[in-house]
Amino acid sequence: MRCPSSFAGFAFGLAAVTAGTPALSQTEPRAVVELFTSQGCSSCPAADKLIGELAKDPSLITLSMSVDYWDYLGWKDTLALKGHTQRQKGYANTRGDRQVYTPQVVINGVSHVVGSDRAEIEKALSRVRPREALSVPVGIFVGQDGLTVSVQSGSEAQQAGDVWLCLTAREVHVKINKGENRGKEVTYHNVVRRWVKLGTWAGGAQTWKVPKSDLAADNPDAATVLVQTGGAESPGTMLGAATASLR
Repeated sequence: MRCPSSFAGFAFGLAAVTAGTPALSQTEPRAVVELFTSQGCSSCPAADKLIGELAKDPSLITLSMSVDYWDYLGWKDTLALKGHTQRQKGYANTRGDRQVYTPQVVINGVSHVVGSDRAEIEKALSRVRPREALSVPVGIFVGQDGLTVSVQSGSEAQQAGDVWLCLTAREVHVKINKGENRGKEVTYHNVVRRWVKLGTWAGGAQTWKVPKSDLAADNPDAATVLVQTGGAESPGTMLGAATASLR
């Protein structure tokens, strides 16, 4: 399925930023797998199920991002964020291939494949070079007062990147009453409900504090931090990532 040409804004909030001692380091994942999906896309439920299966792999960070450009088909996606549409189109602009469709999986901000094709996803994951992908260590410490996010020093060859906090819901069950998936009940996994730009990583060790009050409104199950080249409108290579449960 192809999307229309409109380009929505990317809404996010700002967290408090501080410098200080790095937070507790976490095991580095091998890949970030982003699924762009829609409740109005008949091809998406198979991908939504697959992303739930991939989420069981501890070496992967999986994220579901619902887009809004199929809402005109008769069902308004209840999980869609305009920023997800912008992010997906931004990836296509960065790659220069205009490939925007659902279901689409983007791996480490670089390669993309059909989101329901397990074989192609596995093939793309097999091409990830461990020494190059997600080599910037990221840590998340969950405390009583909120989160402490740390990004460690990188090599001289690594670029600067934006630091994003994604607040996610572990599972969301949706009964779809209209559109191409009418009558289906679909479970969405690791659903991104809000983006928070913490700041810009410039190559050295940096730390950010996120107050507990900034998390309360979304009632998230988990927090994922991404360090990525480019900006909201032109996302690029993923430099580092980490995820932590909030429950």
